[in-house]
Amino acid sequence: MKLQCDVEVVNRMLPTFGIKSRGKGTRAVLSIGKHLDKTNQRCNVYMMICTAKDRSGSKYKLKGNIEKFFTWFVEEGKATVRLKEPAVDICLSKADANSLKNFLSAARLADKGSDTSSLPLSTLTPVRARDVEQPKKKLTIVSKKDYPLTSNFPYSLEQLQVSYCRLSRVDMRMLSLKALRKLDLSNNHIKKLPATVGDLSCLSELILHNNHLETFSDALCLSTLQRSLQVLDLSQNRLQFLPAQFCQLRELVNLKLDDNSLVCLPFHIGRLSKLRFLSAAHNQLAVLPSDFRKLSLENLDFFGNPFIQANALDHTMELTFPLSLQEMASRAVSNHRLPYGPHLIPAHLCQDLERAKTCGCGRVCVNFYIKTAVSMNLHQVSHTVVLVDNMGGTDAPVQQHFCSLSCYSEFLDNSFQRGIR
Repeated sequence: MKLQCDVEVVNRMLPTFGIKSRGKGTRAVLSIGKHLDKTNQRCNVYMMICTAKDRSGSKYKLKGNIEKFFTWFVEEGKATVRLKEPAVDICLSKADANSLKNFLSAARLADKGSDTSSLPLSTLTPVRARDVEQPKKKLTIVSKKDYPLTSNFPYSLEQLQVSYCRLSRVDMRMLSLKALRKLDLSNNHIKKLPATVGDLSCLSELILHNNHLETFSDALCLSTLQRSLQVLDLSQNRLQFLPAQFCQLRELVNLKLDDNSLVCLPFHIGRLSKLRFLSAAHNQLAVLPSDFRKLSLENLDFFGNPFIQANALDHTMELTFPLSLQEMASRAVSNHRLPYGPHLIPAHLCQDLERAKTCGCGRVCVNFYIKTAVSMNLHQVSHTVVLVDNMGGTDAPVQQHFCSLSCYSEFLDNSFQRGIR
């Protein structure tokens, strides 16, 4: 049984001499195994601690020698083993939580004098220098021949790049790296992301440039990524749409969607209030959602999209007279901001309310409305705008919804008076 972690051996007698421990662990390898006790010529079970300065290791007898285990923070990779003789506390930190639990279980059995045949013992030998190096925070693999097939990724990684390795799926070993802040899987052949990517609670950057992704799942949008993800690169994939729940990723600052096949942006994209950099060049966008007006960007790139020519007279009529009772009730719920949820009304009605549109008059329409597209200068939402086309334009069509004929007529009157078509 071996464990890699940071270790500090604290002598409990030091305070009596007015000496404080330095309070900082050293990278070490801990082993539990048999060792010949020279005093009685019998083999006993010992714990050996090897560090970079002492690769031969210091040994501590375990049988009947452990006074107490302190395991309040074992889920964080921390624990303390208090020995009777010598009077030291062995403080463990920065360990893999599961490996630490297994190691402590073996130490408990050894303390109780359990049959050694039931213990996962190791050979107590000096360690290699590389085994006691400081934990690795960053790893870059850009060749298939360098990809680890038989060994795990260092548990301490905060940045991992695996590119040009022809991965067709995300390696599940990566998803156990709980300290991971940046994951770069660009230039592979990944078709689908597992929902468990959302369990990487520290992940702030996810780079998936140039893969074969066709979808971005609802589960990822509703995972812990809502609270951590700031940079997302989905460029050069095969995406045709993003789910409505995508706008739950409200910590996003930088979003890259270039070179996909997107026909629309998420309906509630305006909810991404922290978004500052948006790039969706070379897609199939014909018109932008009405919520797009709410964004406040620093840089915006929509070059190479087949935007339609906005004309307020071209419209889609989705109104009926009179309005259905469901529509009137839905509008009342939205306009009066009444609470709702699947515990109060059917789930499909909740989905309708989530996609409610706001008319120019400020009132809401749900499933019945008049829709048209109006031209908007993109400088209204972004400080810097990459030209939309080769003609030097920075205007793009944005959807506009009207809750009634009177609102649409008033809009047209105002447009004609300003000389806008």
